[in-house]
Amino acid sequence: MANFRDLDPSVGFRDQLQAQSGPIVLANVMNVPPAELGEQTKVWAADAAFMRAQPGFISTQLHRGIAGSGALLNIAVWESAAALRAAFFTEEFQRQLAAYSPAVTVAPHIFERVAVPGICIA
Repeated sequence: MANFRDLDPSVGFRDQLQAQSGPIVLANVMNVPPAELGEQTKVWAADAAFMRAQPGFISTQLHRGIAGSGALLNIAVWESAAALRAAFFTEEFQRQLAAYSPAVTVAPHIFERVAVPGICIA
């Protein structure tokens, strides 16, 4: 299983999952040994297929660092933190997490859109 770390040490991912918020964006930074990128991308694809079938799921996109980077970035949009929480804590998804290599480190974090006048809307 991958090693979890908190992107923001003041607010852990599990704490964020308890929030009453939505819609939300999950950003998950994964550090993968370059030799394992192919296999771990397949593991992520299986996770994404499971999540796509869950209530409240909107979309996901995987990104890979350039120039030989082993970093992957998953951006997923959900209707709410509660919907993500329900999917994340299913027995099936928890079993799927075991397929990640112990050499992989993941840092999931939940975000909300922010309105900045003249730049973007919430």
